[in-house]
Amino acid sequence: MGHEIDERMKELGIELPEPSAPGANYVPFLREGKLLFITGQLSQWNGERRYIGKVGQAFDLEEGRAAARLAALNVLAHLRAAVDGDLGRVEQCLRLAVYVNSDPAFHGQSQVANGASDLFLEIFGEAGRHTRMAVGVAALPYDVAAEVEGVFSVR
Repeated sequence: MGHEIDERMKELGIELPEPSAPGANYVPFLREGKLLFITGQLSQWNGERRYIGKVGQAFDLEEGRAAARLAALNVLAHLRAAVDGDLGRVEQCLRLAVYVNSDPAFHGQSQVANGASDLFLEIFGEAGRHTRMAVGVAALPYDVAAEVEGVFSVR
């Protein structure tokens, strides 16, 4: 199955960044039984922070979606590391939490979160369907536009 996921990602032109190292006293992922928790990941590519600023001020809805997708790619990079490179071990994406650094007048957080949700559906099909939380926040680390965390069921 892992090979199928890798092929699907290749067909979709999806490349993953290198998993980032924790910036403080926490771990990037933690497994408890079949549950795998991935720490919140920022909108960055190989350590280079992107989409700095608030959605609704510095970025429009589409750019916010792209920021959430980028953060979700980082979740996937850590997910792949957690399952020893075999994404076929993922049974289900259970939950995503998407935090949007947004202007107080911006109310499209759920639409921004679609950038992350759609990525998991593209890659995992029905196993990518999940519960979700999308919330606007006053600020995120390093002033990035989006942060995404996830919970997965794995073999």
